[in-house]
Amino acid sequence: MIDIEKITNIIGSAENNQLEYKAVLPPARSLAQLIASFSNTEGGYIVLGVHDINGAADIVGLSEDFHANPVTIKAIDLLSPRPNVDYQYISINGKRVYVIMVEKSSVPITIEGKIFSRKSTKTIIVNPDVKVKKTDRLQILSKAMTQLTKYNQSSTGAKSKFLDHYSGVFNIIDDLKTILYPQSESIPTSNQEGKILMRILFSSCADNFEIYLTDLLYEIYLANPSTLKSGQQITIKEVLECADMEEFVLYWAKKKLAKLQRGSVKGFISDNTQIKDLQILDNNNQDKIEKILQIRHLYSHRNGIIDEKFLQYFPEFKLNEEHQLSIADLLNDFLYLMKIVNSIDMAAVTKYHLATL
Repeated sequence: MIDIEKITNIIGSAENNQLEYKAVLPPARSLAQLIASFSNTEGGYIVLGVHDINGAADIVGLSEDFHANPVTIKAIDLLSPRPNVDYQYISINGKRVYVIMVEKSSVPITIEGKIFSRKSTKTIIVNPDVKVKKTDRLQILSKAMTQLTKYNQSSTGAKSKFLDHYSGVFNIIDDLKTILYPQSESIPTSNQEGKILMRILFSSCADNFEIYLTDLLYEIYLANPSTLKSGQQITIKEVLECADMEEFVLYWAKKKLAKLQRGSVKGFISDNTQIKDLQILDNNNQDKIEKILQIRHLYSHRNGIIDEKFLQYFPEFKLNEEHQLSIADLLNDFLYLMKIVNSIDMAAVTKYHLATL
């Protein structure tokens, strides 16, 4: 049971290993990681609706458009074993905040097999996937792994999920040199199994860029419900098919991605002011991303065989010939997408006060 008088006196103190402020409602996965980190350390309080500005607590209040209870319950359901957690809304100076009290656990609390803990005011992962350093590792692959670690130091839940996928792909590339780049990093493989795997890896990482944008829109909508409001019509069927408001918000974020999935990056940007207003994706970036998505489409739907639509973006190729990338080409595109995601993420955190880990 939360002691309201005690927590009222605590709020306003500086963040520490037993106190964390979030200005907005995070998605369930991010909240689960945060709860696990408290449970695996000394326990403590997570307070939503308070903005930490250079160590000073500003009580901004939590939006009443979305309820925090369903998100918190979903977060707890992601944890194994379930920690002891209490949660409730309280009012401070006329502002509604949401308090989550987490008890210290006697056993490790995990989420997706990962263990998080607190170090001062930071949430850290205790059991990261450590890759053995190889003396013969490709220089460009080492660069990609280093950049991924750097980008992962402060992330929204959307970016963290995006980078987790890329980490797995980099490990696959590192382990399968003989079929993916048997001759050189700059020469496409002639191995048929390697060709198929290259197409799968490229397509999955391009898909994951789209998933990141969906997840980011979802976080923006949760944090700033007013950005969800528009004149666009929806059907009663669409609403009723969603179990709760959070599920509907995720559905709406996915629906917003339709133009991007059809290869129209510019159409997606113009339709989504939440991304457009970040002013990260200029025309050059949009053109580059569109070309990457066209390669993904070719690999996913044409097994790499060039068609007329592909020639509109890449006139230097020939109709019906097989398109192949070297591992260096593939990794350069992945490095580019990681850089774009990192820039978008930092801008979104600043503009919309998104929760980070």
